[in-house]
Amino acid sequence: MNQAGCSRVSQEKRGHVLLLGLDRVAKRNAFDLDLLNALSLAYGDFEADDEARVAVVFAHGEHFTAGLDLANASTALAQGWQIPSGGCDPWGVFAGARVNKPVIVAAQGYCMTIGIELMLAADINLCASNTRFAQMEVQRGLFPFGGATLRLPQVAGWGNAMRWLLTGDEFDAHEALRLGLVQEVMASEDLLPRAIELAQRIARQAPLGVQATLQSARQAHVEGEAAAALALPALVKTILGSEDAKEGVRSLIERRSGVFKGL
Repeated sequence: MNQAGCSRVSQEKRGHVLLLGLDRVAKRNAFDLDLLNALSLAYGDFEADDEARVAVVFAHGEHFTAGLDLANASTALAQGWQIPSGGCDPWGVFAGARVNKPVIVAAQGYCMTIGIELMLAADINLCASNTRFAQMEVQRGLFPFGGATLRLPQVAGWGNAMRWLLTGDEFDAHEALRLGLVQEVMASEDLLPRAIELAQRIARQAPLGVQATLQSARQAHVEGEAAAALALPALVKTILGSEDAKEGVRSLIERRSGVFKGL
């Protein structure tokens, strides 16, 4: 196991899976400016690494995140915080590119404000049964500006989203599952192993096919079904012409699992 990364975010490669660990444990992983920058740069590392096919975002310590460290980061955000050079936008709402590969988030303990919004920008979310969520900005004279107003109504439905966004009330893991914020709830000790298991399952699939699936689904989500449909023929032509597609046909004929290289 090869570990690297700055003091705010750990990085560990396990085959084609990259583990990104929030590591500001003493402050319950609250996002100060350094953590915002560090996670953005870690996403940039993930995007640039052709061997990394899926990322798992988790947290060291008992809590995923206590939310935004307002005392530290509010001034920079008010002045228009930018994704650092070489980084990618983990939330998909700031001025920066998004990653084009799957991200799985595994949350436990506190998952507040910007942590929920990180999950809403991810592709698959898991949480421990002890996870406590709150989008509490309205209780602090603010509003959710990291993507919750854009995505939670689409994920959970208007009334369900407004119930939590407009009150700032806390909700539990089972409510998060009902809302569609998370896909699975489990015991804390099973959380990271399950996230890694899912990531490895995705990483065994054809990388170009996985990325094309994300690209098409995201386009439909953002631009609408008609725009995504118009883009399908060119995308299909590209994927069908790939070496991985040929390997997929060979593996089907030979009745074996495909060995995909992302080519």
